[in-house]
Amino acid sequence: MIVIGWLAGRTVIDFISNYDHWLAFGLLAFIGGRMLWEAFREEDGGKTKKNINSWFTLLALSVATSIDSLAVGLSFAFLKVDILLAAVTIGLMAFVITVLAQLIGNKVGAMVGKRAEIIGGLILIGIGVKILLEHLL
Repeated sequence: MIVIGWLAGRTVIDFISNYDHWLAFGLLAFIGGRMLWEAFREEDGGKTKKNINSWFTLLALSVATSIDSLAVGLSFAFLKVDILLAAVTIGLMAFVITVLAQLIGNKVGAMVGKRAEIIGGLILIGIGVKILLEHLL
């Protein structure tokens, strides 16, 4: 998806460069807001453990990750990055970090789950605001 985004960016850079910061802000604010909403919404008092291994959840996460990768590839086209080196580096690092996060998450997830979701949502919204302010100011 990074390479596809890079190719798309090479062809549509002139069409979206005027409002790409609004798009990035909107996506990050939406995802961060959704994380905050999920963190504060407790239908069952927090007694039911979330099943992240369901087909629907895995599909949704895959699509979200793919869209994110597409956006990164698009920004790489604007920055004229060597896409082959970037794609290999990102792929390897994503694999290593995913394995480590799964191992760590299994051990500390119950202790910090809700707080981590709140912090993650706020960070995403903050990144979106930063991108928007950098382009507007």
